[in-house]
Amino acid sequence: MTMPRTETAADRQVSPTPGASGARRAVVVKRAREPASPEDGMRVLVDRLWPRGLTRERVAADLWLRDIAPSDALRRWFGHEAERWADFNDKYRDELAHRPDLLRLLDDLRRKARLTLLYAARDEAHNNAVVLRDVLTERRFLSTPAPGAEP
Repeated sequence: MTMPRTETAADRQVSPTPGASGARRAVVVKRAREPASPEDGMRVLVDRLWPRGLTRERVAADLWLRDIAPSDALRRWFGHEAERWADFNDKYRDELAHRPDLLRLLDDLRRKARLTLLYAARDEAHNNAVVLRDVLTERRFLSTPAPGAEP
């Protein structure tokens, strides 16, 4: 007998899903250490460094998008200190603004399936995946899909 999966804080961090066809689906953030589940959809690791002590099988990422992670300088400056969160959020958003290609890629993935952003940080509320999820949720969908994307 299989026990039902217990809801975690990451499960509650879901963006609204528009109802139109071809609309963006939910974006969820989840620690890379949590087991993969069929409900995850496309699992994308969004950290610059591979999670310490975890195998590729354990992380079960469909894609490792390290270039969308905060720069090394920003990551080191933040150091997961909660009092720097507001400044980190602003600075990381500035960095993301210079990566429209990667944001478009994530938008395209959201059109096809639920998107789970994986992160290694211990703090579930103060990490780059949370900022990225918020940016994707706030982003207006481009009227024209990226080259090679399905409409």
